[in-house]
Amino acid sequence: MLLEPIKWKNNRIVFIDQTELPSRLKYISCGDIGTLCEAIKKLRVRGAPLIGVSVALGYALSAINSKSKTRWGLKKDMEEASRKLKKTRPTAVNLFWALERMENTFLNLDRSYNINKIKKEILKEAINILEEDRSLCRAIGRNGSKLIRNGDVILTHCNAGMLATGGYGTALSVFYEAKRLGKRFKVFADETRPLLQGSRLTMWELMRNGIDATLICDDMAASTIKNKGITKIIVGADRIARNGDTANKIGTYGLSVLAKYHNIPFYIAAPSSTIDLNIKTGEDIPIEERRKEELIFIGSKKIAPSGSKVYNPAFDVTPNRLITAIITESGIYDIKRFRRI
Repeated sequence: MLLEPIKWKNNRIVFIDQTELPSRLKYISCGDIGTLCEAIKKLRVRGAPLIGVSVALGYALSAINSKSKTRWGLKKDMEEASRKLKKTRPTAVNLFWALERMENTFLNLDRSYNINKIKKEILKEAINILEEDRSLCRAIGRNGSKLIRNGDVILTHCNAGMLATGGYGTALSVFYEAKRLGKRFKVFADETRPLLQGSRLTMWELMRNGIDATLICDDMAASTIKNKGITKIIVGADRIARNGDTANKIGTYGLSVLAKYHNIPFYIAAPSSTIDLNIKTGEDIPIEERRKEELIFIGSKKIAPSGSKVYNPAFDVTPNRLITAIITESGIYDIKRFRRI
């Protein structure tokens, strides 16, 4: 059952408020850049590919909303929009990739275009990014499904599904395509503390789409791998360095270590837009640290003393030597041997 986590409708961005799931499926109609930036910061919109799509649409929204009558004035408005969008989330490279593409589209438009034509072309490019993301995710699913065997028991972490993309998913797209092909397998989903993307979002998605899924706490992963016969781990990514080191939701690195110990394959599924060729290794990936309240509270319930010291990185980095292969839209790559599988 496919979803549209984000879409363009009547010159507004309409997106699912993921903080409301799984209690209710709520759409927000966003008509200004400030609302979008708040949504990205508060994780109403989340997931590296979806953040890329959302900022592309946000850039177009800012163009549509601009009151400027000149190309120069519009350029100043777009530069301000870019500055605001870049401050929302530092780790997901898709954000910066999408903005750079939108900025280049604007700068390279024919000088003879009037303001209305410029705005139409900017919006056209944003819609292209959305449609391309959906296509890329389907291709990731087709490629990754080749790795799924009947009887597989697969562990995943956080949410790398429809809700994290323009509509089909990265890691979870592998499951959706494998199911479509009639393969029989089971999935275990980590809850993913502190914001519970695995329990709130991934379980909601998998159950909605008829996948045999079981929820576990993050600290049950080692026991589950040992006692439930996990055959492989498949997760998404927020940024992949040039050498293949990968930043993903906090807890991913620990799973890669467990996979190595238990001698099971560990796969990353991500579009090529998540690969940052400007960063040599994972040491150079900026890691977002989030508010201490996310650990002190679950919802409105306090679970730790107010004065607690808190360390709350949103992501960790898995070194390439612990990654079996990376699944992209163009194929499956063994990065340690620099070859396509």
